[in-house]
Amino acid sequence: MVTDSTAYLPAEVQAECGVTVIPLWVSVAGRSGAEGTEVTPAAVVRALSLRRGPVHTSRPTPEAFGEAFRRLLDGGAGGVVSVHLSSRLSGTWESARLAAAECGGDAVVRVVDSRSTGMGLGFAVIAAARAARAGGSLAEVSAAAARTAALTTSLFYVDTLEHLRRGGRIGAAQALVGTALAVKPILLIRDGEIVLAEKVRTTSRGIARLEALALAAAGTAPVDIAVQHLAALERATALAQRLVAAAPGVRHCYATEVGAAVGAHTGPGLLGVAVAPC
Repeated sequence: MVTDSTAYLPAEVQAECGVTVIPLWVSVAGRSGAEGTEVTPAAVVRALSLRRGPVHTSRPTPEAFGEAFRRLLDGGAGGVVSVHLSSRLSGTWESARLAAAECGGDAVVRVVDSRSTGMGLGFAVIAAARAARAGGSLAEVSAAAARTAALTTSLFYVDTLEHLRRGGRIGAAQALVGTALAVKPILLIRDGEIVLAEKVRTTSRGIARLEALALAAAGTAPVDIAVQHLAALERATALAQRLVAAAPGVRHCYATEVGAAVGAHTGPGLLGVAVAPC
């Protein structure tokens, strides 16, 4: 199993899944490094808060994926499933596809576009790992990832749309709505893109609405939930506790901070929820 660093799997889950993580690159004030090891969320928060120059992100190279694929195949893997953030948000999927073509193509390496990011991607990775442990074929494992990704709801609240606008991750027209009216946006990942779902006037109403939408997505069926944040630990912890108490079918609830790559495009105050069927 391979994924990229924007899955933000908890360390124990990553170890249990046996997944290889290829980092995106983040540049802060002209200095570039690998997400997670060389550039931290805290560094991005400082740069954005103090306006210490632009923060940019870039995809991994095909060579980085190729090295990982060959290492796994040479180590005895019968095939590799590589699951990544939405191709509409990053060129990471394309880099993985180029590398796969050099390593035997779909017969050996299957690359899945999760059409999501964060734990919307992470849950797809978990599903693929579960299918692999059950003895699934390459096709079955990749199909499990795609199926879970398609059924996962990813919602998030941000204090401002400005960071998403600057990074080109949301349309200028949608960003203008939030900026001009000074609203607090609730966003949704739909068909691999970030879209404006609702607008509220205050932070408290935004969080309450995020919670309501997450509970509606969870319903009464068995689900896994992830609450993710950037520099908003108390909010995230409280939200996770309320969701677990209110949603009867929650099997696992993860609460983690997003990394530098997603944080660069959302800014501090991000609060997100991903709901995946079990």
